[in-house]
Amino acid sequence: MTTTTDERAAAATGDAAPLLEVTDLVKHYPVKEYARLFPKTLQTRAVDGVSFSLKAGETLGLVGESGCGKTTTGRLITRLIEPTSGSIRFDGTDIATIKESKLRPLRRDFQLIFQDPYQSLNPRQTVGTIVGTPLAVHNLVPKNKIKARTAELMELVGLNPEHLNRYPNEFSGGQRQRIGIARALAVEPKLIVADEPVSALDVSIQAQVMNLMEDLRQKLGLAFVFIAHDLGVVRHFCDRVAVMYLGKIVEIGASDDIYTAPQHPYTQALLSAAPDLNVVRGAEPNERIRLTGDVPSPIDPPTGCRFRTRCWKAQEVCSTTEPVLETPDSAVRGSAHRLACHFPEVRTDLVAEAPVD
Repeated sequence: MTTTTDERAAAATGDAAPLLEVTDLVKHYPVKEYARLFPKTLQTRAVDGVSFSLKAGETLGLVGESGCGKTTTGRLITRLIEPTSGSIRFDGTDIATIKESKLRPLRRDFQLIFQDPYQSLNPRQTVGTIVGTPLAVHNLVPKNKIKARTAELMELVGLNPEHLNRYPNEFSGGQRQRIGIARALAVEPKLIVADEPVSALDVSIQAQVMNLMEDLRQKLGLAFVFIAHDLGVVRHFCDRVAVMYLGKIVEIGASDDIYTAPQHPYTQALLSAAPDLNVVRGAEPNERIRLTGDVPSPIDPPTGCRFRTRCWKAQEVCSTTEPVLETPDSAVRGSAHRLACHFPEVRTDLVAEAPVD
């Protein structure tokens, strides 16, 4: 039986302990400035105090402009890069600081689907080797059964099992991304971090890959951290949505709440910029929210609220006091909706949809 987004969100917000709990996650990159006689070391604040949790089987979407820290957050969660500080508690274990020798057995539980299917697959290896290597590394099946299991994984993602001896260059972009998904599923993970998995694909193929991941999520009970620019895709796929700006989460809540009643000005601006399918159906277009100015440098972010330099509601307090990510006064009791804004305001006239095949 197919469950709705509301039913999945309700199940995910029950009494079960979080599968993933991220607290005050920080990643700063040192940058040398050579404008002076003596070079000065500055810090690029790629991720600057991100906190959220995710339950088993739940999906969380990370959205925001390029450079907001979405991809860095995803790579921190999977420990592809080392955090500067903060904790990443996965299934009860803080994986932020443990050594690689202790982390290696846990890696099978969280996998990453990369954005570019053309660069994420080794061109010198056959598809059978690419998908089968995780099975051998983690000793999940006997060696004489790896090929059979690999064929099952190929069939699971909609590919012909007879193509195991082919190389990645013999497949289309959508097929390569299916191979990447099969490789991630090989170790039977509990969590998948999908870093814009359809942005490099043709529009005609995107819906097919999204529907595949939705089917796999329901069939296997997977949890997802889904990173994307396309707000319509996120709405279709995710139970909850976190909106990021300059390394921080500015609003997070249930997908329906974020899309039908956003309260942070930046969230409203993102939804306003998304294509409105109702216009094609004959409705009058809504007035767009047009942000002025450029995104500030993450090396020297604005004081107080980081969005204040582009916000039409900014006041003096926004430059002196950084807003705390907390539950707004307008939220219903028990709501998980949180935002960081001194002057939140509910908007219900913004739309971001995705066509569903």
